Amino acid sequence: MELQKMSNGHHDLSPEKITLESEFDGLENMMALGDTFLTNKSNGKIETQFTDFEGKTSFGMSIFNLSNAIMGSGILGLAYAMANTGIILFIILLISIALLSAYSIHILLKSAGVVGIRAYEQLGSRAFGPPGKVLAACIITLHNIGAMSSYLFIVKIELPYIIQGLMGIPDNNQWYVDGRYLIIFVSVFVILPLAFMKRLGYLGYTSGFSLSCMVFFLISVIYKKFVTECSKEHGNIETMLNQTLFDQTIYNSTSDICEAKLVTFNPQTAFTIPIIAFAFVCHPEVLPIYTELNKPTKQRMQNVANISITAMFVMYLLTAIFGYLTFYKSTDSELLKMYSKTDTLMLCVRLAVLVAVTLTVPVVLFPIRRAVLQLLFSDKPFHWVRHISIAVFLLFVVNLLVIFVPNIRDIFGFIGATSAPSLIFILPGLFYIRIVPEEQEPLKSRPKIQVITFVIVGFIFMIMSITFIIVEWVTGRKTMGGH
Repeated sequence: MELQKMSNGHHDLSPEKITLESEFDGLENMMALGDTFLTNKSNGKIETQFTDFEGKTSFGMSIFNLSNAIMGSGILGLAYAMANTGIILFIILLISIALLSAYSIHILLKSAGVVGIRAYEQLGSRAFGPPGKVLAACIITLHNIGAMSSYLFIVKIELPYIIQGLMGIPDNNQWYVDGRYLIIFVSVFVILPLAFMKRLGYLGYTSGFSLSCMVFFLISVIYKKFVTECSKEHGNIETMLNQTLFDQTIYNSTSDICEAKLVTFNPQTAFTIPIIAFAFVCHPEVLPIYTELNKPTKQRMQNVANISITAMFVMYLLTAIFGYLTFYKSTDSELLKMYSKTDTLMLCVRLAVLVAVTLTVPVVLFPIRRAVLQLLFSDKPFHWVRHISIAVFLLFVVNLLVIFVPNIRDIFGFIGATSAPSLIFILPGLFYIRIVPEEQEPLKSRPKIQVITFVIVGFIFMIMSITFIIVEWVTGRKTMGGH
């Protein structure tokens, strides 16, 4: 420390300077404590000072990172969701989930502001002690592993088609068009180097590029709607309809195959809300991005969240509408599968989507690693070996899941029905109720009652979604879009 240096370059060891140095050292030690926070009196008001370092990530880069965390494989399932709810009901659900997600981030940031902590697991510890910390870490890990699995699942499905189309390979018997080998290759040579980055803010440029790839995907989906003949594109629908008696009873005629439905219900509607919820979950990344935000304030981070959610809402809505109006009832749970495997434009689109989801994986991996570090090494300083080892282990686990899970819809449904309501509704609400003191907001105050209602809705949503999905699995009913 240079506290003893005088402006003239000489050293002064006077008692006053020694006292000042001792006080500054004590302040440094206090700032190093992860579970403590400082208070600062300003105009008679106590303000919370966060204990973590001041970030250097710009406002724009933070928007890119959070938008990239929201955007992902979920966008590919939204047209399928619209096909099983109808246009009006889907729009109502999409708006509702977007607003609830923004409100959830609001109460999460407010809870963080009360205690001066920007770690999800530490908020759980402050609210419920060690069990809360473990619960938050486990739910974040579950959700983000599911998200990473869904991203690599798309790589597994689509990359072989891209290679075959670009190289003109007539079959997929060669090892280099086997999706199982390709996801290992992508994980080792693309994802791992990015996952080794020390700070999440460094991924802002890759996040921006990833989002531009998804914009290209959206433009192509809109374009394909206007150049695709429904009857020509779906010439094999009648055969598909006769695959099972159950499908035949629901879709008993082909007269309305190319007719858009405003509101519709069927057994697959159970997957709709989880798919939409899954598409908006970004909460594990909110606090790490907040930590690294330049000039961090609650309002500044809320603006980052609002802009990101609004932008993704627009992209989701347009993708769902134009994807659905292209394929109608036959829309698959993975939209890209519906397009021609030999179309040059769609080969480029597939490549763009693969780049986008691949570059999203490191962003999603950071909160899992942070959760593991909070659980197992909370009192340890940063160490490169530990940092790298956790990333390697997580990608190994995710690769195993992707190799053996047969259906991406199962990932969307299960993760959307379990961890998504926990991260959007339940945990932020419970943290808020426990952390915000009753002196500031009594339990019967309007904000607390709103949050309690918010949590109850989350539990109802979780129970209903899990019940419907289990019933659908047990009965063995599959959609036309199942694969």
